[in-house]
Amino acid sequence: MTEDLKARVSYLRGFTEGLELGEESKEQKVLHRVIDLLEEMTDEIEQLRVDYEELFEYTEAIDDDLTELEDDFYEDEDDLYDDDYEDDFDGGFSIECPNCREIVVVDDDILDQESAIEVTCPGCGEVVLIDDEDWDEELEELPEVEEDEE
Repeated sequence: MTEDLKARVSYLRGFTEGLELGEESKEQKVLHRVIDLLEEMTDEIEQLRVDYEELFEYTEAIDDDLTELEDDFYEDEDDLYDDDYEDDFDGGFSIECPNCREIVVVDDDILDQESAIEVTCPGCGEVVLIDDEDWDEELEELPEVEEDEE
């Protein structure tokens, strides 16, 4: 693109020199200054293009490096999630602590107990689940949700 611009500016310079306006005429001076300005603008555009290409290559290199870091970092975390996390939830469920936002895992076996159940967060000690007779009564009082028939 800039080669095309440079060629067009060179053509204009040659064209104005062939007009035979006289070396010291006002028109000739204005045309030479305009063409000089166009040449400077073309050089600046060329430099911007070169800077852009360098910046683009640099950004691509940073992106590649970041991708490698993410793969290395999250690969280990994905392994932990897939193995340990699923094992923790076999036969149970989880509750988020309202105080510290830590996930508390509750086994289904604990719900089969006849006595009242109280599950506390291991992180902050906040009670996250209480299963007593009042809780069963509250469940019975909830209105049944009707499913839409399609």
